[in-house]
Amino acid sequence: MKPPNTDLKPASPGAGATVDHWLQWLESIHPTEIDLGLDRVLVVLRRLFPRKPAARIITVAGTNGKGTTVATIDTLLRTAGRSTGAYTSPHLQRYNERVRLNGQQITDAALVSAFERVESARGKVSLTYFEFGTLAAFVAFADAGVQDWVLEVGLGGRLDAVNVLDADYAVITSIDIDHIGFLGDNREVIGFEKAGILRRGIFAVCADPEPPSSVLQQAAAQKVELQVSGRDYRMEPVEADASTLELVLDGERIALPAGPLPIESVAAGVVLGRKLVPQLSKERVSETVRTLTVPGRFEQLGAGPAVIVDVGHNPHAARWLASKLSAQKPSSGRILGVYAALADKDIAGVLTAMMPVVDQWWFAGLDVHRGLDADALVGHAIACGIEHYSAFASVGEALDAALSGASDVDTIVVFGSFYTVAQARERLVG
Repeated sequence: MKPPNTDLKPASPGAGATVDHWLQWLESIHPTEIDLGLDRVLVVLRRLFPRKPAARIITVAGTNGKGTTVATIDTLLRTAGRSTGAYTSPHLQRYNERVRLNGQQITDAALVSAFERVESARGKVSLTYFEFGTLAAFVAFADAGVQDWVLEVGLGGRLDAVNVLDADYAVITSIDIDHIGFLGDNREVIGFEKAGILRRGIFAVCADPEPPSSVLQQAAAQKVELQVSGRDYRMEPVEADASTLELVLDGERIALPAGPLPIESVAAGVVLGRKLVPQLSKERVSETVRTLTVPGRFEQLGAGPAVIVDVGHNPHAARWLASKLSAQKPSSGRILGVYAALADKDIAGVLTAMMPVVDQWWFAGLDVHRGLDADALVGHAIACGIEHYSAFASVGEALDAALSGASDVDTIVVFGSFYTVAQARERLVG
């Protein structure tokens, strides 16, 4: 009798399975969580799409601010009457958040159908969870017949699964150090990876006012029409209205709100939006972005005390978060920080950025893959010189303790990762 074959992969869930069943299975079908490279994805893409989709492909890469830029572009396109598909990652509470059709989360039935199509096409090709989901998003957008696909890169750019499709338009939001193990430890190398989304002769925007030379060199080599913040467009304050900035572009001034979202990312989305849907008046553009929100991005979920959640997880994002908190800190209230993080992040860099604005800390463990436990987080905090802190096993416990210790005029900020914000949102809004 032959011994059982232990190398066999579990059978795919099939048509009657739930989204959760499919997602559990997707986590089991590839030996590593991240496996950068386009060869395997390209094989399956060509089976699914023998020709490039007819839609306009808009690709967004960058260290921070990608979700804001995608939301800005997607909203402007829909305001102009275009049909859209938006793909972002990761999700906060429900996978369907990643795939939006005309502003609405994909239905379970449509998502399962797309998963089935990818599984049928891949044959023996091994795909990661992210690669499989990316191709499923493409299938869903094609099935819906939307005119514009707005795609957020998952990690890097050049070797990310999203980049398997040639961009017709592109945005690079910011370039900073993150994911060192995959992208490198300096801005020049990371910039090279981000600029990998550029294609010859396309129109692109760079929201980083000091882009690495690697980005500019690739843009020049491919004759990209690149609009760079501070060089080709700029933001100026409005003296009479501290809540508004003006985007100065091609001699035109467009009022943008200095609201909860990273203004550099909003501006980059508007610059591309002016190219994609020039028929929108500047007044309509201003009205559209004024009400724009992104879940988990400086999102206020409570008042008295105020509770703000933010997905920022690296020093660049933490510096932005600290500046926002500092600008709106009440004269009589404290800022209380609830922080939980993944172990592979620059914890010291984040803490150092936030220390000037946080008065007291509640550290929490993250019981997820790569999550850091509370004791390890406290070790980093002590090394940074933080003295006023408490530690808890979970985000929910830390948040409850912070709420108990806060006054009505205090502000609680919960931050550190998508997992951190997801657990806080589950505790506060269900």
